[in-house]
Amino acid sequence: MSARVTAGRAGGGAAAPVAMVLGSCVSLQLGAACAAQLFPLVGPTPSTLLRLGVAALLLLALARPRLRSLTRSQWRAVLGLGVCLAGMNGCFYAAIARIPLGTAVTIEFLGPLALAALTSRRRRDGAWVALALAGVLLLGVTGHGSGGGALDPLGVVFALVAGAFWAAYIVAGARVGAAVPGLGGLALATGVAAVVLLPLGAGGAVAALARPELLPAMVGTAVLASVVPYSLELSALRRLPAAAFGILLSLEPAVASLAGRVLLGQHLTLPGVLGVVLVVAASAGSTLTRSRTAGRAAQTDAPSSSVPKARTTPVRERSGTAGTS
Repeated sequence: MSARVTAGRAGGGAAAPVAMVLGSCVSLQLGAACAAQLFPLVGPTPSTLLRLGVAALLLLALARPRLRSLTRSQWRAVLGLGVCLAGMNGCFYAAIARIPLGTAVTIEFLGPLALAALTSRRRRDGAWVALALAGVLLLGVTGHGSGGGALDPLGVVFALVAGAFWAAYIVAGARVGAAVPGLGGLALATGVAAVVLLPLGAGGAVAALARPELLPAMVGTAVLASVVPYSLELSALRRLPAAAFGILLSLEPAVASLAGRVLLGQHLTLPGVLGVVLVVAASAGSTLTRSRTAGRAAQTDAPSSSVPKARTTPVRERSGTAGTS
C-alpha cells in the first residue's frame, strides 16, 4: 500500500512473518477469485466499483482522516493515487474476466519489473525484465485452459495496462506515504478510485446492491483483497527485512495460478507453468539485485561509526490484486 513502514525490525522468529506474507498473497487471490464469481451476474467494472467502495468505507472507518487538515499538495497526491488505483483495479478485473487469474497476475508483474529497469542504470535489471517477458510470451504462445486455446488478446491488453497502472501506483503510493501519515491517504485514495469508476459501473453496482444474496461476495471481495492483505503485510514488514519481503511477494503469480486452478477450474499447461516460474524468478532476482546494490551503497556512504538506518519499503494495495491482490 501507500504507507511506508519500517522493515527489518527485530521480531520473534521468521516463521510468523513469512506466514503473514504468504497469507497476504493467498488472501489477495481469494479476493480475486471471489470477484470473478460476481462477473457473470454483475460484470467486472461494477464488481471493481463495489469492491473499492466497500473497502473505502472500511478503511475510512479505521483511519478516520481529518479532511480539513490536508493541504493542496497532499490532496494532489491522494487524487493521483486514487486514479492509479482505479485504473489498476479496473483493468485487472477486466483482464481476469477474459483470461485466467494466474496468467493475468503474471502479465501484470511486467509493470513493476519495467519500472525497476527504467529507474536503474544497471543492465542486470533489464535482463530480469527480458526474462519475465520471455515467461509472459511463453504463456501467450502455449495458451491456457483445458482447450489449450490462445489467450484473449483484449484480456492480455487489459493485464498489460493494469501492470502500467501498477508501476504508476508504486510511484504515486510512495508520494502519498511520504505526504500523508498513517492509513488516511490510502483510505481517501480508495474512495477517490471508487468515484472515478462511478460513471462506468454505477448502473451495475446499483442493480447488484438490490440483490442481498450478493452482499457476502461483495464484502468478502473487499475484505480479502484489501483489508486483510494490508494488515498482514504491514505486520510482516515490521519483522522481515525488505529483501525477504520482496522475494516472498514474488511468489504471487504462482499463488494466483494455484488459486485459479483450485477455485476457478483454470488449468495451466506445462509450458504455462514454466512461464510463471520465469516471471517469479525474474521478480525475485530483481529484488535481490536491488537489495544488494542498496546495501553496498549504504556501506560506502555511511561512516563506520554511524548507526545503520532502518530500511523502508512500501506496502502494496494490490489489484485483486495490494499487492502484493
